[in-house]
Amino acid sequence: MIMTDQLQRFLFDDFQIRGEIAHANDSFNEIVKNHDFTPEVANVVGELLVATTLLTAMLKFEGKIAVQLQGDGPLKMAVINADQNLQVRGTARVEGETAGLSFSQLVGKGHMMITITPDDGERYQGIVDLNNDSLSSCLENYFQQSEQLPTRVILHAGIAPKAQAAGILIQTLPASSETHEEDFQHVCALAHTVKAEELYDLTPEDLLFRLYHQETVRLFDTQPITYKCSCSKERCLSSLASIAPEEINELIKEHGAIEMHCEYCASDYRFEVNDLQILLGGTDNQQH
Repeated sequence: MIMTDQLQRFLFDDFQIRGEIAHANDSFNEIVKNHDFTPEVANVVGELLVATTLLTAMLKFEGKIAVQLQGDGPLKMAVINADQNLQVRGTARVEGETAGLSFSQLVGKGHMMITITPDDGERYQGIVDLNNDSLSSCLENYFQQSEQLPTRVILHAGIAPKAQAAGILIQTLPASSETHEEDFQHVCALAHTVKAEELYDLTPEDLLFRLYHQETVRLFDTQPITYKCSCSKERCLSSLASIAPEEINELIKEHGAIEMHCEYCASDYRFEVNDLQILLGGTDNQQH
């Protein structure tokens, strides 16, 4: 039984193929409990969470990644943020009924944006159309377009009877050639035999043995996945600095204070006039 959220990287010694297994039950539960998602929306958010951790593990630098879905279906937007330490958070915006809808019906016509922001260096953004029946297929298309690397992604998520989210990524190494296509198809065919319950419940070691006991698989150190929202009162106050003092004064006159809500973790922040004096240019603007 998986006790903690984690990502396991592995490599086939006899093939030019690498892989990752991600379990994110606890982080998924943190996201779900902060939102009133229907099961259909929760499934997509959970899969997006796992997909983002699988992508984040490929970063070879310190920085952040955001994977966002935008479409004209009822699920207008879903996004997961992560950093190189696999600290994650997520949210979604829904307009309309979602009961019984498939992935393609939920998102409608739209695109998936993958934004990578290194701490040092230029930001990169990749975009792929949401024209597939599953998030897995959309992610595979992204890899094919951006890196030209054959990739298979298996994602499972759900909230009944409890929040569970896990996934597998299989990918050829950049140095491999077409002569390894048969090996890649063999590895992928075995990966597709895994059931959701096995992916949720088996440790990476047990799962890899169950799938590839006839192959030589090298496991690397696991990386913990943790839920952490980056919002804070200080960050909110900094964002208010972009608002003109006159507008802040008007808001205080109208509401008595300024309240801000985090769409990720549902935290609420309230700023009284005394909290805003530095933005108002001193105490002369205090309202009585």
